[in-house]
Amino acid sequence: MIRSLGFVVLAAAVAAPSNAQAAATPPKPVAPAPSPSPAASVPSDVVATIDGEPFTARQLEDAAGARLFQLRTQQYQAQRQILDDEIARRLVEREAAARKVTAAELLKQEVEAKVAPVTEAEQKAFYEQNKARVGTMSEAEALKRIEAHLREQRVGERQAEFLSGLRAKADVRVMLEPPRVAVPAGDNPARGAADAPVTIVEFSDFQCPFCSRATATLKKLDESFPGKIRLVYRDFPLVQIHPNAARAAEAAACANEQGKFWAMHDVLFEHQDKLAEADLKQSAVALGLDATAFDQCLESGRHSAQWQNDTAEGQRYGVSSTPAFFINGRLVVGAQPYETFARVVEEELARVGQDGRTKPATTSIR
Repeated sequence: MIRSLGFVVLAAAVAAPSNAQAAATPPKPVAPAPSPSPAASVPSDVVATIDGEPFTARQLEDAAGARLFQLRTQQYQAQRQILDDEIARRLVEREAAARKVTAAELLKQEVEAKVAPVTEAEQKAFYEQNKARVGTMSEAEALKRIEAHLREQRVGERQAEFLSGLRAKADVRVMLEPPRVAVPAGDNPARGAADAPVTIVEFSDFQCPFCSRATATLKKLDESFPGKIRLVYRDFPLVQIHPNAARAAEAAACANEQGKFWAMHDVLFEHQDKLAEADLKQSAVALGLDATAFDQCLESGRHSAQWQNDTAEGQRYGVSSTPAFFINGRLVVGAQPYETFARVVEEELARVGQDGRTKPATTSIR
Protein backbone atom coordinates (compact mmCIF):
# COMPACT_ATOMS: atom_id res chain seq x y z
CA MET A 1 0.00 0.00 0.00
CA ILE A 2 1.41 3.34 -0.94
CA ARG A 3 1.23 6.07 1.62
CA SER A 4 -0.01 9.41 0.34
CA LEU A 5 2.68 12.00 -0.18
CA GLY A 6 2.09 14.60 2.52
CA PHE A 7 3.94 17.80 3.12
CA VAL A 8 4.64 20.34 5.83
CA VAL A 9 4.33 24.04 5.17
CA LEU A 10 6.72 26.19 7.16
CA ALA A 11 5.76 29.81 7.77
CA ALA A 12 7.60 32.55 9.67
CA ALA A 13 6.44 36.01 10.65
CA VAL A 14 8.87 38.85 11.24
CA ALA A 15 7.64 41.57 13.58
CA ALA A 16 8.45 45.16 12.55
CA PRO A 17 7.89 48.36 14.55
CA SER A 18 4.91 50.46 13.42
CA ASN A 19 5.40 53.92 11.86
CA ALA A 20 4.00 55.57 15.00
CA GLN A 21 6.52 53.75 17.18
CA ALA A 22 9.32 54.67 14.83
CA ALA A 23 8.27 58.34 14.88
CA ALA A 24 8.07 58.42 18.69
CA THR A 25 11.58 57.11 19.10
CA PRO A 26 14.28 59.79 18.86
CA PRO A 27 17.19 58.92 16.61
CA LYS A 28 20.25 57.53 18.34
CA PRO A 29 23.69 59.00 17.67
CA VAL A 30 25.73 56.96 15.23
CA ALA A 31 28.63 55.24 16.93
CA PRO A 32 32.03 55.55 15.26
CA ALA A 33 33.07 52.58 13.17
CA PRO A 34 35.25 50.15 15.14
CA SER A 35 38.88 49.81 14.21
CA PRO A 36 39.58 46.78 12.07
CA SER A 37 40.58 43.76 14.12
CA PRO A 38 43.67 41.74 13.25
CA ALA A 39 41.37 39.00 11.87
CA ALA A 40 39.95 41.40 9.28
CA SER A 41 43.21 41.35 7.33
CA VAL A 42 43.42 37.56 7.30
CA PRO A 43 42.78 36.00 3.85
CA SER A 44 39.43 34.24 3.52
CA ASP A 45 41.02 30.81 2.95
CA VAL A 46 42.82 30.90 6.30
CA VAL A 47 40.94 28.93 8.97
CA ALA A 48 43.41 29.43 11.83
CA THR A 49 46.69 31.07 12.73
CA ILE A 50 49.42 29.77 15.03
CA ASP A 51 51.62 32.61 16.30
CA GLY A 52 50.65 34.45 13.14
CA GLU A 53 51.41 31.55 10.82
CA PRO A 54 48.32 30.79 8.70
CA PHE A 55 46.64 27.40 8.47
CA THR A 56 44.61 27.29 5.26
CA ALA A 57 41.44 25.50 4.23
CA ARG A 58 43.51 23.49 1.74
CA GLN A 59 45.82 22.32 4.52
CA LEU A 60 42.75 21.34 6.53
CA GLU A 61 41.47 19.31 3.56
CA ASP A 62 44.81 17.55 3.23
CA ALA A 63 44.95 16.80 6.95
CA ALA A 64 41.38 15.48 7.05
CA GLY A 65 41.97 13.14 4.12
CA ALA A 66 39.07 10.80 3.47
CA ARG A 67 37.15 11.72 6.62
CA LEU A 68 35.63 14.91 5.24
CA PHE A 69 34.93 13.25 1.89
CA GLN A 70 32.96 10.49 3.62
CA LEU A 71 30.96 13.00 5.64
CA ARG A 72 30.21 15.08 2.57
CA THR A 73 29.13 12.00 0.67
CA GLN A 74 26.75 11.07 3.47
CA GLN A 75 25.42 14.62 3.57
CA TYR A 76 24.90 14.62 -0.19
CA GLN A 77 23.06 11.29 -0.09
CA ALA A 78 20.72 12.60 2.61
CA GLN A 79 20.13 15.86 0.73
CA ARG A 80 19.54 14.01 -2.53
CA GLN A 81 16.99 11.68 -0.94
CA ILE A 82 15.09 14.63 0.50
CA LEU A 83 15.29 16.45 -2.83
CA ASP A 84 14.04 13.42 -4.80
CA ASP A 85 11.15 12.95 -2.37
CA GLU A 86 10.18 16.61 -2.70
CA ILE A 87 10.38 16.50 -6.50
CA ALA A 88 8.21 13.38 -6.53
CA ARG A 89 5.65 14.99 -4.22
CA ARG A 90 5.35 18.10 -6.37
CA LEU A 91 5.13 16.16 -9.62
CA VAL A 92 2.39 13.90 -8.25
CA GLU A 93 0.44 16.89 -6.93
CA ARG A 94 0.74 18.72 -10.28
CA GLU A 95 -0.40 15.67 -12.24
CA ALA A 96 -3.25 15.06 -9.82
CA ALA A 97 -4.41 18.66 -10.18
CA ALA A 98 -4.31 18.38 -13.97
CA ARG A 99 -6.53 15.30 -13.81
CA LYS A 100 -8.76 16.83 -11.14
CA VAL A 101 -8.16 14.03 -8.63
CA THR A 102 -6.32 13.82 -5.33
CA ALA A 103 -2.72 12.65 -5.10
CA ALA A 104 -3.85 9.49 -3.32
CA GLU A 105 -6.39 8.74 -6.05
CA LEU A 106 -3.78 9.31 -8.74
CA LEU A 107 -1.34 6.87 -7.12
CA LYS A 108 -4.09 4.31 -6.74
CA GLN A 109 -4.99 4.60 -10.43
CA GLU A 110 -1.46 4.68 -11.84
CA VAL A 111 0.37 2.42 -9.41
CA GLU A 112 -1.73 0.03 -7.36
CA ALA A 113 -4.29 -0.66 -10.07
CA LYS A 114 -1.56 -1.45 -12.61
CA VAL A 115 0.38 -3.94 -10.50
CA ALA A 116 -0.19 -7.54 -11.54
CA PRO A 117 -1.23 -9.89 -8.72
CA VAL A 118 1.30 -12.40 -7.41
CA THR A 119 0.24 -15.86 -8.55
CA GLU A 120 0.40 -19.01 -6.45
CA ALA A 121 2.97 -20.41 -8.87
CA GLU A 122 5.22 -17.39 -8.30
CA GLN A 123 4.84 -17.73 -4.55
CA LYS A 124 5.72 -21.43 -4.71
CA ALA A 125 8.73 -20.82 -6.95
CA PHE A 126 10.09 -18.15 -4.61
CA TYR A 127 9.47 -20.45 -1.65
CA GLU A 128 11.42 -23.33 -3.23
CA GLN A 129 14.35 -21.06 -4.10
CA ASN A 130 14.55 -19.67 -0.57
CA LYS A 131 13.40 -22.61 1.51
CA ALA A 132 16.65 -22.71 3.49
CA ARG A 133 15.97 -19.19 4.78
CA VAL A 134 12.44 -19.93 5.97
CA GLY A 135 13.52 -21.71 9.15
CA THR A 136 10.75 -23.12 11.32
CA MET A 137 8.00 -21.02 9.71
CA SER A 138 5.12 -23.05 8.28
CA GLU A 139 4.78 -23.19 4.52
CA ALA A 140 1.39 -21.45 4.64
CA GLU A 141 2.76 -18.55 6.66
CA ALA A 142 5.85 -18.34 4.45
CA LEU A 143 3.74 -18.19 1.30
CA LYS A 144 1.62 -15.42 2.82
CA ARG A 145 4.70 -13.35 3.57
CA ILE A 146 6.20 -14.08 0.17
CA GLU A 147 3.03 -12.81 -1.52
CA ALA A 148 3.20 -9.57 0.49
CA HIS A 149 6.92 -9.16 -0.25
CA LEU A 150 6.58 -9.68 -3.99
CA ARG A 151 3.53 -7.42 -4.11
CA GLU A 152 5.40 -4.64 -2.31
CA GLN A 153 8.34 -5.09 -4.68
CA ARG A 154 6.10 -4.72 -7.74
CA VAL A 155 4.37 -1.68 -6.29
CA GLY A 156 7.77 -0.05 -5.74
CA GLU A 157 8.87 -0.83 -9.29
CA ARG A 158 5.64 0.53 -10.77
CA GLN A 159 5.81 3.66 -8.64
CA ALA A 160 9.40 4.28 -9.76
CA GLU A 161 8.34 3.81 -13.38
CA PHE A 162 5.42 6.23 -12.99
CA LEU A 163 7.55 8.88 -11.28
CA SER A 164 10.25 8.50 -13.93
CA GLY A 165 7.66 9.30 -16.57
CA LEU A 166 6.50 12.38 -14.68
CA ARG A 167 10.09 13.58 -14.29
CA ALA A 168 10.81 13.17 -18.01
CA LYS A 169 7.64 15.03 -18.94
CA ALA A 170 8.49 17.89 -16.59
CA ASP A 171 12.14 18.14 -17.69
CA VAL A 172 13.50 17.93 -14.15
CA ARG A 173 17.13 18.95 -13.77
CA VAL A 174 19.08 18.48 -10.54
CA MET A 175 21.91 20.93 -9.94
CA LEU A 176 22.90 19.60 -6.50
CA GLU A 177 26.55 18.67 -7.04
CA PRO A 178 27.87 15.47 -5.42
CA PRO A 179 31.30 15.35 -3.78
CA ARG A 180 34.03 13.71 -5.84
CA VAL A 181 37.55 12.48 -5.27
CA ALA A 182 40.24 11.84 -7.86
CA VAL A 183 41.02 8.11 -7.79
CA PRO A 184 43.78 7.23 -10.28
CA ALA A 185 43.39 4.15 -12.47
CA GLY A 186 47.14 3.67 -12.75
CA ASP A 187 48.16 0.54 -14.61
CA ASN A 188 45.48 -1.60 -12.96
CA PRO A 189 43.41 -4.01 -15.08
CA ALA A 190 40.75 -2.13 -17.03
CA ARG A 191 38.23 -2.75 -19.77
CA GLY A 192 36.45 -0.21 -21.89
CA ALA A 193 37.78 2.73 -23.86
CA ALA A 194 40.34 4.89 -22.07
CA ASP A 195 38.40 8.00 -23.15
CA ALA A 196 34.99 6.67 -22.07
CA PRO A 197 32.89 9.46 -20.48
CA VAL A 198 32.31 7.38 -17.33
CA THR A 199 35.10 5.66 -15.40
CA ILE A 200 34.25 3.25 -12.59
CA VAL A 201 37.11 2.39 -10.25
CA GLU A 202 36.15 -0.68 -8.22
CA PHE A 203 37.82 -1.80 -4.98
CA SER A 204 36.92 -5.44 -4.51
CA ASP A 205 37.66 -8.76 -2.79
CA PHE A 206 37.51 -12.11 -4.63
CA GLN A 207 36.18 -13.90 -1.54
CA CYS A 208 33.50 -11.31 -0.74
CA PRO A 209 29.97 -12.56 -1.58
CA PHE A 210 28.65 -9.02 -2.09
CA CYS A 211 31.47 -8.34 -4.57
CA SER A 212 30.46 -11.44 -6.51
CA ARG A 213 26.88 -10.23 -6.59
CA ALA A 214 27.98 -6.85 -7.96
CA THR A 215 29.63 -8.42 -11.03
CA ALA A 216 26.21 -9.07 -12.61
CA THR A 217 25.26 -5.43 -12.03
CA LEU A 218 28.46 -4.20 -13.66
CA LYS A 219 27.90 -6.48 -16.64
CA LYS A 220 24.36 -5.16 -17.05
CA LEU A 221 25.65 -1.59 -16.90
CA ASP A 222 28.13 -2.32 -19.66
CA GLU A 223 25.34 -3.78 -21.80
CA SER A 224 23.00 -0.87 -21.08
CA PHE A 225 25.61 1.82 -21.85
CA PRO A 226 27.76 0.33 -24.64
CA GLY A 227 31.00 2.19 -25.19
CA LYS A 228 30.28 4.65 -22.38
CA ILE A 229 31.95 2.98 -19.40
CA ARG A 230 35.51 2.11 -18.48
CA LEU A 231 35.86 -0.28 -15.52
CA VAL A 232 39.09 -0.33 -13.50
CA TYR A 233 39.66 -3.13 -11.00
CA ARG A 234 41.66 -2.58 -7.81
CA ASP A 235 42.25 -5.08 -5.02
CA PHE A 236 40.97 -4.63 -1.48
CA PRO A 237 41.12 -8.10 0.13
CA LEU A 238 39.62 -8.16 3.63
CA VAL A 239 42.31 -10.48 4.93
CA GLN A 240 40.96 -10.47 8.49
CA ILE A 241 37.79 -12.31 7.46
CA HIS A 242 38.64 -13.69 4.01
CA PRO A 243 41.81 -15.81 4.33
CA ASN A 244 41.96 -16.73 0.63
CA ALA A 245 41.25 -13.28 -0.80
CA ALA A 246 44.84 -12.03 -0.95
CA ARG A 247 46.11 -15.18 -2.67
CA ALA A 248 43.23 -14.96 -5.15
CA ALA A 249 44.23 -11.36 -5.91
CA GLU A 250 47.77 -12.55 -6.61
CA ALA A 251 46.42 -15.31 -8.86
CA ALA A 252 44.47 -12.74 -10.88
CA ALA A 253 47.63 -10.62 -11.21
CA CYS A 254 49.55 -13.69 -12.43
CA ALA A 255 46.80 -14.36 -14.98
CA ASN A 256 47.09 -10.72 -16.03
CA GLU A 257 50.71 -11.37 -17.00
CA GLN A 258 49.35 -13.75 -19.63
CA GLY A 259 46.54 -11.45 -20.74
CA LYS A 260 43.81 -13.38 -18.91
CA PHE A 261 42.95 -11.15 -15.95
CA TRP A 262 39.25 -10.78 -16.73
CA ALA A 263 38.83 -14.48 -17.49
CA MET A 264 40.40 -15.34 -14.12
CA HIS A 265 38.37 -12.54 -12.46
CA ASP A 266 35.13 -14.16 -13.64
CA VAL A 267 36.17 -17.66 -12.57
CA LEU A 268 37.21 -16.53 -9.09
CA PHE A 269 33.91 -14.77 -8.47
CA GLU A 270 31.85 -17.62 -9.91
CA HIS A 271 33.61 -20.22 -7.74
CA GLN A 272 34.33 -18.52 -4.45
CA ASP A 273 34.38 -21.91 -2.75
CA LYS A 274 37.48 -22.83 -4.78
CA LEU A 275 40.09 -20.27 -3.81
CA ALA A 276 42.70 -22.50 -2.18
CA GLU A 277 46.10 -22.48 -3.90
CA ALA A 278 45.52 -25.85 -5.60
CA ASP A 279 42.17 -24.57 -6.89
CA LEU A 280 43.80 -21.41 -8.25
CA LYS A 281 46.35 -23.46 -10.17
CA GLN A 282 43.60 -25.70 -11.53
CA SER A 283 41.66 -22.66 -12.69
CA ALA A 284 44.72 -21.45 -14.55
CA VAL A 285 44.94 -24.78 -16.37
CA ALA A 286 41.22 -24.66 -17.22
CA LEU A 287 41.70 -21.18 -18.71
CA GLY A 288 44.53 -22.40 -20.93
CA LEU A 289 47.29 -20.47 -19.20
CA ASP A 290 50.92 -21.55 -19.22
CA ALA A 291 50.70 -23.62 -16.04
CA THR A 292 54.43 -23.59 -15.31
CA ALA A 293 54.69 -19.82 -15.62
CA PHE A 294 51.51 -19.29 -13.61
CA ASP A 295 52.61 -21.61 -10.78
CA GLN A 296 56.03 -19.97 -10.60
CA CYS A 297 54.41 -16.52 -10.47
CA LEU A 298 51.95 -17.50 -7.75
CA GLU A 299 54.53 -19.27 -5.61
CA SER A 300 56.95 -16.34 -5.84
CA GLY A 301 54.44 -13.97 -4.23
CA ARG A 302 55.75 -11.16 -6.41
CA HIS A 303 52.33 -9.54 -6.73
CA SER A 304 51.66 -9.26 -2.99
CA ALA A 305 52.82 -5.64 -3.00
CA GLN A 306 50.16 -4.81 -5.60
CA TRP A 307 47.15 -5.68 -3.47
CA GLN A 308 48.80 -4.15 -0.42
CA ASN A 309 49.31 -0.85 -2.27
CA ASP A 310 45.74 -0.94 -3.60
CA THR A 311 44.41 -1.53 -0.09
CA ALA A 312 46.46 1.31 1.39
CA GLU A 313 45.28 3.70 -1.34
CA GLY A 314 41.69 2.58 -0.94
CA GLN A 315 41.83 3.36 2.76
CA ARG A 316 43.09 6.86 1.95
CA TYR A 317 40.00 7.38 -0.20
CA GLY A 318 37.70 6.21 2.60
CA VAL A 319 37.21 2.57 1.57
CA SER A 320 36.63 0.32 4.57
CA SER A 321 34.41 -2.41 3.12
CA THR A 322 33.82 -4.10 -0.21
CA PRO A 323 32.72 -3.61 -2.83
CA ALA A 324 33.32 0.14 -3.15
CA PHE A 325 33.01 2.06 -6.41
CA PHE A 326 34.09 5.51 -7.54
CA ILE A 327 31.98 6.54 -10.55
CA ASN A 328 33.75 9.57 -12.00
CA GLY A 329 34.92 10.11 -8.44
CA ARG A 330 31.49 9.66 -6.83
CA LEU A 331 31.50 7.06 -4.06
CA VAL A 332 28.97 4.21 -4.14
CA VAL A 333 29.38 1.61 -1.39
CA GLY A 334 28.11 -1.96 -1.48
CA ALA A 335 26.29 -4.21 -3.92
CA GLN A 336 23.62 -1.62 -4.59
CA PRO A 337 20.71 -2.35 -6.96
CA TYR A 338 21.33 -1.86 -10.68
CA GLU A 339 19.02 1.18 -10.64
CA THR A 340 21.34 2.99 -8.19
CA PHE A 341 24.35 2.56 -10.48
CA ALA A 342 22.36 3.32 -13.64
CA ARG A 343 21.09 6.61 -12.22
CA VAL A 344 24.63 7.77 -11.36
CA VAL A 345 25.88 6.76 -14.82
CA GLU A 346 22.96 8.56 -16.50
CA GLU A 347 23.65 11.69 -14.44
CA GLU A 348 27.32 11.60 -15.39
CA LEU A 349 26.50 11.16 -19.08
CA ALA A 350 24.03 14.05 -18.88
CA ARG A 351 26.67 16.16 -17.17
CA VAL A 352 29.14 15.48 -19.94
CA GLY A 353 26.50 16.35 -22.52
CA GLN A 354 25.68 19.64 -20.82
CA ASP A 355 29.19 21.01 -20.34
CA GLY A 356 31.25 18.98 -22.77
CA ARG A 357 33.66 17.74 -20.13
CA THR A 358 34.59 14.12 -19.54
CA LYS A 359 36.64 14.74 -16.41
CA PRO A 360 34.53 16.34 -13.65
CA ALA A 361 36.18 18.53 -11.04
CA THR A 362 37.40 16.44 -8.13
CA THR A 363 39.07 16.72 -4.76
CA SER A 364 42.55 15.27 -4.34
CA ILE A 365 43.30 13.23 -1.24
CA ARG A 366 47.00 13.01 -0.48
